[in-house]
Amino acid sequence: MQSRLRLVIVSLLSTFLLSGLGVAQERETKALKQLMPLEMKLGECYAQVFVPAVFKTQEVEELKREASERFEIVPPKYEWSEQTVMVQEPTERIEVVPAEYEWVEEKVLVKPAASRVEVIEPQFEPVVADMIAKPAHHVWKEGSGPFQRINHATGQIMCLLEQPAIHKKITKYVLKTPGSTKSVEVPAQHETVRKRVVKTPASIRTVKVPAQYKVIKVAKLVSAAQAKRIVVPAEYQKVAKQVKVKEGRIEWQPVLCETNVTPPVVASLQRSLHRAGYDPGKIDGRIGKKTSVSLEAYQRDKGLPVGNLTLETLKSLGVKLGLSEQDNGTNK
Repeated sequence: MQSRLRLVIVSLLSTFLLSGLGVAQERETKALKQLMPLEMKLGECYAQVFVPAVFKTQEVEELKREASERFEIVPPKYEWSEQTVMVQEPTERIEVVPAEYEWVEEKVLVKPAASRVEVIEPQFEPVVADMIAKPAHHVWKEGSGPFQRINHATGQIMCLLEQPAIHKKITKYVLKTPGSTKSVEVPAQHETVRKRVVKTPASIRTVKVPAQYKVIKVAKLVSAAQAKRIVVPAEYQKVAKQVKVKEGRIEWQPVLCETNVTPPVVASLQRSLHRAGYDPGKIDGRIGKKTSVSLEAYQRDKGLPVGNLTLETLKSLGVKLGLSEQDNGTNK
């Protein structure tokens, strides 16, 4: 039961969608027929092409600068005249009279007279004297030799001997003249020097300085400065502007497609190329490699767009569209 219900719903939805698509296609076909070109030729195909708006360059006069006012300052006018003016008033100045000098010689005391004490050293004379360095004395001395032993049992022999005095000569100094002092007078020392002395001392004096005058040019105002009002007119210039002559539009234009480029049309194209002196290969109604090469060579020589087959190329070769198989047979 549920599966049957599902089938019914699916069938109803499919019918509704198909009816909607059919209505939309019918409306689109109707609108397309209303836009189709009025003059159509049999065997030609047409495509909607947007034709851009057409513009034309025109010179338009535009305002470059608006009218305005400006002011010009007329400078003042002067007259020049000569005039003697005092540039420095009379004054007094003090001058210094320098001193005068002269050179003189003068004996100057360098060192005054004085006295000094001289010491007279004492005088001595040498005297040689005999002095006892060591007086005579007795000393014990060990005996030696056989004459000094009594027998073999005799012990150590000691002898008491007298030692004479030892004399020594010495030199001593004896005062001959005692020392003393004496006063000696030292005379004064003088030196002659040359020095600069003032002959006339410096002094001052007052000098009168007269006034100084100068002739100068003096400008005298003849007319004062003025402001002059000037009206500046508006300024215009010509500007090149693009003016739209025709609005952009969509129109139908003839085109080539697989529908109207039939084998008879291609065969007619091959025969026209052959008559024009180009080798399209076998005239079989198909655009092969040889046909494409000869077609491009023809387009290049005639200054046509090189590459694809165009209506302009067919027109140049005198090939008509809409040829049937029967026409293809009669044109052989």
